[in-house]
Amino acid sequence: MRVQPEVLAAVERLAAAELRSVNAQVETLLREALAKRGALKGKDKG
Repeated sequence: MRVQPEVLAAVERLAAAELRSVNAQVETLLREALAKRGALKGKDKG
């Protein structure tokens, strides 16, 4: 996935603050965004 350097840096900061890997942080952010839009179906939380 390609992202702007400032976006990646922000994700890295969040991941470090929440003791997650960058990959886990990206998945968390995607799940939150999808849930907010009502696009994430089911009860799967990871």
